[in-house]
Amino acid sequence: MALAYFFDLDGTLLDTAPDMVAALNALRAEHNLSPLDYAMARTQVSNGAAGLLSIAFAHLDADGREALRGRYLDLYAERLSRETAPFPGMLDVLDALDNAGQPWGIVTNKPAFLTEPLLAAQGLSQRCACIVSGDTLAQRKPHPEPLLYAARVVGVASATAVYVGDARRDIQAGQAAGMVTVVATYGYMEPGEDPLLWGADHAVDHPTELLHLPGFDSNPDTIE
Repeated sequence: MALAYFFDLDGTLLDTAPDMVAALNALRAEHNLSPLDYAMARTQVSNGAAGLLSIAFAHLDADGREALRGRYLDLYAERLSRETAPFPGMLDVLDALDNAGQPWGIVTNKPAFLTEPLLAAQGLSQRCACIVSGDTLAQRKPHPEPLLYAARVVGVASATAVYVGDARRDIQAGQAAGMVTVVATYGYMEPGEDPLLWGADHAVDHPTELLHLPGFDSNPDTIE
């Protein structure tokens, strides 16, 4: 029985790429560099600041890119929810879960100082049953502990929960936690990636396809 649903944030619940890439290009402008191609940069958003800086400042070594991390996060925090929005259809999914009385939460590697104000700005903070950020615990995905912790907070066994994410680490974490896993193929995929090879229990190309998985439509206790 599926008693709770957990979602990754960037690339699964919210389309944060417009603001994250805009902040990255603002940082490049400060260094007299031209803007990155949006479609290319978007593929790195699920890898967070480290992934974005790796493509925006590939000419620097790891220490040089790390030195820019704080400034990048400052620029991103200034425009945190300017263009970000739920993926089309995702609010319908959340409404369906709310109407069915099924708790849902967020488990992300994004740090809390960005996660919490972003969810507040999107009007989602009060709706979700739990928020687990990248620095809530000592471990981050692909470690299963963030998902196991979320299940404990909500009060369900991990084996009765579903996790939806768009990165390999999401599926790895969900599998290690014993949850049903769903890969969101509409998310931020790197070139050449085949998410169908990650071994998730289900794959969806659009958020509303979640509504048609066993258990999401009329009987949320039957997903398997």
